[in-house]
Amino acid sequence: MHGWIILDKPHGLGSTQAVSAVKRALRVQRELLGGTEKWKVGHGGTLDPLATGVLPIAIGEATKLAGRMLDSDKIYDFTIKFGEQTDTLDLEGKVIAVSTGYPGLEQVEAILPRFTGPIEQAPPAYSAILIDGQRAYDLARKGEKVVMKTRSVTIHSIRVSEFPREQIGYSGAGELEAITLTAHVSKGTYIRSLARDIALALGTVGHVTMLRRIKAGPFTLETAISLDKLDEAAKGGGIGGLMLPLTAGLDDIPALPVSPDQAIALRQGKILTGIAATDGQYLATLGDIPVALVRSDDHQIVVVRGFNLMSREDD
Repeated sequence: MHGWIILDKPHGLGSTQAVSAVKRALRVQRELLGGTEKWKVGHGGTLDPLATGVLPIAIGEATKLAGRMLDSDKIYDFTIKFGEQTDTLDLEGKVIAVSTGYPGLEQVEAILPRFTGPIEQAPPAYSAILIDGQRAYDLARKGEKVVMKTRSVTIHSIRVSEFPREQIGYSGAGELEAITLTAHVSKGTYIRSLARDIALALGTVGHVTMLRRIKAGPFTLETAISLDKLDEAAKGGGIGGLMLPLTAGLDDIPALPVSPDQAIALRQGKILTGIAATDGQYLATLGDIPVALVRSDDHQIVVVRGFNLMSREDD
């Protein structure tokens, strides 16, 4: 039970609530099977309650990789409704600005290159960013003026999504009332802010009405499951069959095979010397057992994050 459950998070559920749902499912299975061991559970990237889609849930030793998952790139589908801006920049807020101007599809496609590559972005006032020790959304809800500092993020790509023409949101005059885009973004990017800025660049205002994460790091919707499927598996004692291995979160890291003695040394946090490996990160493995995430530096192997996993031979 060390690995990943990839949830297709439903609308209205927060990331912390999703973690709690997985904990409940694990408890149901534990009680069913008569086990006693409890597992650490954490998520690998917050999703707003409004948003749906890929939410990696780490279990057991995989929780040691949750921070790495937070730093990974993400891909989103999102819909911008033009003509109204809300205080939360999504459909759950109150309207604070309106515009009668609507762009055409060609205008949208022409503006997107301006939002590709490194950009400066001001996060939404309704976000979890700390300002003088308080969450920005708490200050905003109190009616206090919240000034968000800009931050550098990277939009690797952004395009009009391949939706049927009737779903794009044309008005009778050929103008767009709404449009759905697909964006591949770096960590720290706020899609609500991106939607706001795109609308402003088009001479109008807008807010997000749909937000769906389709990829987080190496994880996609193809391996995501619903909470209903998770609950069903728990009642049958089959959660393990839905899990991806711990190494699924490290598919971009090359393996570094080690001997049993070297594995023991790494588990003790010792530095290995004399190993011919180019500088960079590796996953040290003993057979098919992950031992540690390590860094090679001038032929020295240093532990970055160790895993408490033992093979049958170790037992």
